[in-house]
Amino acid sequence: MSGLATFQAAAGMPTTVVLPLYRQVRATAPSLERAGPPFTVTFGDRTETAWLYRAQDGAALGPQVFFIEHPDFFDRAGIYGDDSGDYPDNALRFAFFCAAALTVLPQIAPEARVLHAHDWHTGLAPVYLRTVFSGESLHRRLGSVLSVHNAGFQGHFPAETVAALGLPGDLYNPRVFEWYGRMNILKGGLTFADLAVTVSPTHARELLTPEGGFGLQEKFIELGDRVVGILNGIDAAAWNPATDPHIPANYSIDDLAGKRRCKAALQQAYGLSPGAHTPLFGMSARLVSQKGLDLVLGADLLGSSDAQFIFLGSGEHRYHAALTDLAAANPERVAVEFAFTDHLEHGLLAGADLLLMPSLYEPCGLTQMRAQRYGTIPVARRTGGLHDSIADGETGFLFNAYEPAALEQAVQGALAGYRDRAAWRTIMRRAMAQQFGWDGSAARYLDVYRRALALRATAG
Repeated sequence: MSGLATFQAAAGMPTTVVLPLYRQVRATAPSLERAGPPFTVTFGDRTETAWLYRAQDGAALGPQVFFIEHPDFFDRAGIYGDDSGDYPDNALRFAFFCAAALTVLPQIAPEARVLHAHDWHTGLAPVYLRTVFSGESLHRRLGSVLSVHNAGFQGHFPAETVAALGLPGDLYNPRVFEWYGRMNILKGGLTFADLAVTVSPTHARELLTPEGGFGLQEKFIELGDRVVGILNGIDAAAWNPATDPHIPANYSIDDLAGKRRCKAALQQAYGLSPGAHTPLFGMSARLVSQKGLDLVLGADLLGSSDAQFIFLGSGEHRYHAALTDLAAANPERVAVEFAFTDHLEHGLLAGADLLLMPSLYEPCGLTQMRAQRYGTIPVARRTGGLHDSIADGETGFLFNAYEPAALEQAVQGALAGYRDRAAWRTIMRRAMAQQFGWDGSAARYLDVYRRALALRATAG
């Protein structure tokens, strides 16, 4: 959202972003100011009071960024939940947010043409747009687009939630909200949105299958060409080894010397044996099953090579424990860092030779794009955006089967390439030359917005 909205605004498209005022926001955006008096939000039989805040960051060319404040709903330690699971009132929290954003829309974006919602948490926005707010002139003319960043999260709630959120009871049917006896907010949002977008062309095709559709494949098939896959972009200025302030030494496609210094610094920082020609793998990811940790732990990556490994990220306790044990048994070859920061990821991608990304599924993925910019070659599973952003044998190494043996074989192939130093430098430079900025993707989003407006006009 940040990357796309920032690019759109810089390109001259008036862009307004609305977010909940989570507790974490105050720590990272201290220059917030209230934008007007409190306002009331009605949904179902509830009336809540909200406040609107505006971010003051001085970026004249950036998007307008507003926040909806409601302390009971959003001033919490977590965003979606805590250690015991999702917050039980998430349906109310995000229904309120959608209704609040639509309520203040005439105030903050009176010339708006398209409403672009993201994931199930804002899936009720296109629903409310065509039901509760259908009598408002601004809302009636808006085209609507719903981005599905991760269809594995859909917003499942008891059937009676439909009425509790102020929606007609007859919308609880198999075409709109009903899903195996539960209310499915993402399904309802997809039904009411003019167009749906997911974050890579390959993942758009995967969503049509029983294996990749997360139980919503029939809905995605029903939408037909109204589902569009657009690969995410990265901030090419922030992820540029030639100018990156986070890394020990800068380097470029024409002068790779700095990468060797970054590698040496990374090995030293994590207590790994020094060695310019010892292959060093990095893995920067949430430590959850989706990211392929079971393959990493199931393959004999240490026994079949002399490579070193650094794991950066946090997640499930079982993976923390397994990786901690692996590092303790092999301190000169394996390191783990659970305190993820953006700064550390820059250093890891600059210093590593290769990136592990053996994901079970990956709608888009950004790390493989960032890594290639740094001449760090991905070894990844051929799924979703990984398939769309890595050229097998040219800018990375792909494998198909979700099996430890398949990962092991791909790693061996990558290491064989690494040992041919001249050929490896060619792969590095080819990867670094890839263009993963937002230019092409933003143009495709503009096409989607135009289609949404055309559909809205046709619908009257």
